[in-house]
Amino acid sequence: MGDFLAKLILMLSIFGLFLFLINKFLRKWLNVEKKKLFSYNHVNDKHKKIDWTIRIIFIFFLFISLFININRDPLKRIWFLETHILLFVFIIVSETVRVIMEKRYAENKNDYIFSAIQLVIISIFLLSVFSTDIFGLFG
Repeated sequence: MGDFLAKLILMLSIFGLFLFLINKFLRKWLNVEKKKLFSYNHVNDKHKKIDWTIRIIFIFFLFISLFININRDPLKRIWFLETHILLFVFIIVSETVRVIMEKRYAENKNDYIFSAIQLVIISIFLLSVFSTDIFGLFG
């Protein structure tokens, strides 16, 4: 377990450093301001309402999936109701909405390009983590 945890921390640290450097480069290149950490950063009220609707629907689906999959055989669970799949879909949907809202309403028109690139990088990382069982760390 200690070896697994060390590898996981190393992998997450490398990805975090990579994302930090990419973000730093993209912010300079696209002239995009850094947003507050742990803030929703809604573009306008319409974006805020859409974002909260997505969050509420996500929570609803989490509860539904819990009640459906908890009573099933662990080997026969419905894959698209697994928490990690729902979380991945939530990230994709909410960040796609952010990109669309930034493209339409943001003062700096480069904000949506930055968010779109970030979304692609995070999606590739998450897909590779899910499809490889955390890069073979479970094997």
